[in-house]
Amino acid sequence: MRPQRIVVTGTGTGVGKTVFCAGLVNLIGAKFWKPVQAGLQGETDAERVTRLGVLPSDRILPERYRLQTADSLHCSTEAEEVRIDTDSLEVPDTGGHPLVIEGTGGLMEPLNCGSVYIDVLEKWRLPVVLCASTAPGTINYSLLSIEVLRRRQIDILGIAFVGEKNSDAVRAVCEIGRVRWLGRLPWIAPLSADTLQAAFSASFRGEDFRP
Repeated sequence: MRPQRIVVTGTGTGVGKTVFCAGLVNLIGAKFWKPVQAGLQGETDAERVTRLGVLPSDRILPERYRLQTADSLHCSTEAEEVRIDTDSLEVPDTGGHPLVIEGTGGLMEPLNCGSVYIDVLEKWRLPVVLCASTAPGTINYSLLSIEVLRRRQIDILGIAFVGEKNSDAVRAVCEIGRVRWLGRLPWIAPLSADTLQAAFSASFRGEDFRP
């Protein structure tokens, strides 16, 4: 039986994907993989997931590409004269363990001059969790993301919101987009492994992330 594998993508940069991934990895006992990391100064996304999820090193899979420049991927790769080969981004073997894969930016984030991130997701054909902010503008960004996923015939496991309560926006996205609501992760302060685990357990159910 194939192990559970989930891609976490977002409606854009800064919506809270990494913190959400840390909570999800802990909730379902998964390994974590971020294929492409842009920006190595300070804490990387994998390091943040390790810290917030309190994970042993063997549950963090190494990035396929590590770029020093903290910028959009096509700018980072141009600055460092690196070309991301999308054919090399194959989902790694996890030895039967569940896997959470964190995407970079949004679905249309350029990987190189000819490819965007959703091209890779279309090749993988894995179920996707869409992370969306509850801030103003989320209805438009969320529905556009849902539309492009459906056009590529990529299975949407559901949508997870991050931020303050916004019932009207959440209801509009779920009803118009015909997508399952998985829960809402509030902003957490202070953010730590303990506070994240408590908030995540209160907001999400592990069974909802099974394909």
